[in-house]
Amino acid sequence: MKLVEITRVKSISKQDFIASYLKPQIPVVIEAFDGNWAAHSKWSLDYMKEIAGDKMVPLYDNRPVQHKDGFNEPHATMKMAAYVDLLKKKPTKFRIFLWNVLKEVPVLQKDFSYPDFGIRLLRKVPMLFFGGENSHTFMHYDIDFANIFHFHFEGEKECILFSQSQNKYLYKVPHSLITHESIDFSNPDLEKWPALKKANGYSTILKHGEVLYMPEGYWHYMKYNTPGFSMSLRALARNPLNLTRAAYNIFVMRHFDVLMRKLKGQNWIDWKNRKSIERTKV
Repeated sequence: MKLVEITRVKSISKQDFIASYLKPQIPVVIEAFDGNWAAHSKWSLDYMKEIAGDKMVPLYDNRPVQHKDGFNEPHATMKMAAYVDLLKKKPTKFRIFLWNVLKEVPVLQKDFSYPDFGIRLLRKVPMLFFGGENSHTFMHYDIDFANIFHFHFEGEKECILFSQSQNKYLYKVPHSLITHESIDFSNPDLEKWPALKKANGYSTILKHGEVLYMPEGYWHYMKYNTPGFSMSLRALARNPLNLTRAAYNIFVMRHFDVLMRKLKGQNWIDWKNRKSIERTKV
């Protein structure tokens, strides 16, 4: 893989962000985002334990998708207080993803606001993501092709991104939003996955208080170098083609995949994984 470091700026005006990153659809890290957020000083794992310790949270790990696990069903649950204790005690693969702040802990809304980046942010879906040391997500892109602003809190997080133009090299699984789950994008075996040698992408390490902008439909792989968490704010795709792709994913592909899982079970998942290899250009 050929990865270039994502451009970093200390701060940026709305006009410069629109011209240099939003319109050309290029990722950027804002190191010192100033939104007058209480979250910058308050949000930590200890604070989440204090404010949401009694909440039961769904946990996911890095196991490959299996039909018996159900569609997007959590692999475990525990109280947030116990989960934070686990994160601080030892490495764990358990992660929380797509945890809606407004729904689960409304009081956290007081700690942040919706910044003006020159694009309208959706106000009902601020999502939190947590992970333990060395846990990671599969390489994936979001179903709605959203523009994503990823705010990181506590610790360090490795991020690897690819645009949709790199699909032919990434071992994309058909009828899904992921690449082949056996690929470790932080240390890929290029003999086993030779097409990755041709892939061009971006990488960075996020630290507390930094913001990563991910353009529409960008693939992203996230690895927690230390325990930590992030919040994503999102805006709808502006490109009409990406809006069409998002509509197809939401209203057609997702339902077709669920139906085929019901009809063919694990055979459907295994077929998709085989096709991800067969269809990738080496």
